[in-house]
Amino acid sequence: MNILITGTSSGLGFGLAGYYLEQGHKVYGISRKVNSSLKSNPNFNLLPQDLTMFREVETNLYSFLKGIVKLDLVILNAGILNEIKDLKDTPLEEIKKTMDVNVWANKILIEALFNQGKEVDQIVAISSGASVSGSRGWNAYSLSKATLNMLIDLYAKEFTKTHFCALAPGLIDTNMQDYIYSLEELEKFPVLKKLQSSKGTKKMPPPDKAAKIVARGIEKTLAYESGSFLDVRNM
Repeated sequence: MNILITGTSSGLGFGLAGYYLEQGHKVYGISRKVNSSLKSNPNFNLLPQDLTMFREVETNLYSFLKGIVKLDLVILNAGILNEIKDLKDTPLEEIKKTMDVNVWANKILIEALFNQGKEVDQIVAISSGASVSGSRGWNAYSLSKATLNMLIDLYAKEFTKTHFCALAPGLIDTNMQDYIYSLEELEKFPVLKKLQSSKGTKKMPPPDKAAKIVARGIEKTLAYESGSFLDVRNM
């Protein structure tokens, strides 16, 4: 398969890229940073790209995927977590930055692929349980992932030949969790206690193990209506 994955330098994106490469697939990665362990694989191609540089994305994507007619799978994984704090304490500029990465960069990518005439079988956007939980402190991240869910649902109605899904991957031990583990306001933001207690346990696997779980979940999403929001923990 030809697989496009964003955010491949670390975390889940890195784990998924490694998993699919092990299966013998060709992986086209997009990330700001280069991960040397992936770059050494002959089936891995990297576009170093800041996805918030919107004007560059479509042009560079065209050159990057030149000659590729079909993508079997696109995984929109790149995302950021803003500072955990109350929404009233979160400036609009911080919300805008989070939305640019977690939502609008994906809009640009999806439309660029179709504008360039690519045949795309499946698009999976990595969402989060935070998109529906409404947990205090997650403010811009929750807003962005909830918007991402709707973005995927709307595109599913426009591009009916492609199967779309927004998929929550469950807990994964990444740099994002390292930041969460360092926080101390457990009473103010109750979900932190749950996350911190899960770190280092089977409930929060490292990226390589989580990638296998998510990859199986991605296969299962095809049995659901295009545009659905799903959680690997409930499939």
